[in-house]
Amino acid sequence: MSEIKVNKISPRTNCGTVTLGDSGDTITIPAGVSITNSGTASGFGATGAASWNTTVKTGDFTAVSGEGYFVNTTSGAVTVTLPSSPSAGSVVAVADYANTADTNNIILNRNGSNIEGNASNFTINQEGVAITFVYVDGTKGWITTDTGQSSDAFVNSFVEATGGTITTSGNFKIHTFTGPGTFTVTSAGTACGSNTVDYLVVAGGGGGGTGPSPGPATGHGGGGGAGGYRESSGAASGCYTASPLGSGVSGISVPVQAYPITVGAGGAGGNFGAGTNGVNSTFSSITSTGGGSGGTLTGNGNTGGSGGGGGQMGPAGGAGNTPPVSPPQGQNGGAPGGPNTSSGGGGGGAGAVGQTGTGSGSCGVGGIGGNGVASSITASPVTRAGGGGGAGSGSPGPAGSGGGGTGNRECTGNGKPSTGGSAGTANTGGGGGAAGNTTQGFTGGSGVVVIRYKFQ
Repeated sequence: MSEIKVNKISPRTNCGTVTLGDSGDTITIPAGVSITNSGTASGFGATGAASWNTTVKTGDFTAVSGEGYFVNTTSGAVTVTLPSSPSAGSVVAVADYANTADTNNIILNRNGSNIEGNASNFTINQEGVAITFVYVDGTKGWITTDTGQSSDAFVNSFVEATGGTITTSGNFKIHTFTGPGTFTVTSAGTACGSNTVDYLVVAGGGGGGTGPSPGPATGHGGGGGAGGYRESSGAASGCYTASPLGSGVSGISVPVQAYPITVGAGGAGGNFGAGTNGVNSTFSSITSTGGGSGGTLTGNGNTGGSGGGGGQMGPAGGAGNTPPVSPPQGQNGGAPGGPNTSSGGGGGGAGAVGQTGTGSGSCGVGGIGGNGVASSITASPVTRAGGGGGAGSGSPGPAGSGGGGTGNRECTGNGKPSTGGSAGTANTGGGGGAAGNTTQGFTGGSGVVVIRYKFQ
């Protein structure tokens, strides 16, 4: 059997198929394939697949069947003209090289063939998209097969966010807001990394109360209630020690968006009357209620996150955990000592009720503010949301632990001038201390919002 042997195949481009070899043992070089003397070949993409040309296209060009192209539209839109007279199985692929196709489009010129059955050009206007087109027949023409976006190739498995003062503790980020701000989530994460955050939201403490008018022996006010205290358990962001109020409370998911943060101010102390309530603090679906203000001579303490202490002759302290949530965000204010005790009740704290005023006459003792609770959400234990102490004629009510203010001692008519008294500590939500007779009550402490999550 005769054979023909050659030592060269001349370059051929788009001239129809070429078959090499014996019958039953052949190699077919399809139309659209280019072979050069240097041994470089292009256009060998299999049916439905493309060989990618790594020379980035920055201007209009005509595509060759079997090739994929990286198209850079940074400087303007680029038109890609599809091959003329394609055959079934012809394939062309296009990728947005610089992620700018949403601004400057990639336009597929159909060049006489339908695209997806339509006799019109095809516009790629999504950032980072890559699409493969396969020619099927004269009816549908070029049909899109594989599609995708570069953003789909990598998904950050951890929460990413900005806002507030950011610190780290091991694998965890902590955002602390001591004033209004925005917690902006740029990655919601996944269950494989992190997709929830823990939180601490403390409202502003209530202002302390005082007597109803200047002058001797007019009465003693109740301490301000602590701002409402709400915390998750810590399970979402590492095993830090949460307060008892975080027990069993889940963290919250944070889809990508901006979350406005409100940090409540402390309520003003009473100016010869009841003080004012603290201001609410908020993050996402979590709202903590401002602390109730302390009562005046004949007034109850106000309701709030924790209730304010009752004034000297008032019937009772204010109710805490108002409106109610579970676990409770605060406790009740303490009752006053009564008409003859010259003492007001202590404001409620996040962890304990305010205490009742005691003593009698010029020896009245202001009620102790209710204690706050401690959390290590910021990587070290901090106690917050203590109630303010009540005022007394003989001695003031001590502050509750966690930033509560100390009550004032005053009994001018018995030779005991005003001494002591303090405001709630800033960013603890502590209630303001109460005052008596001629002194104004003390301001509650502002609140705080802390958000913690795993970032690596």
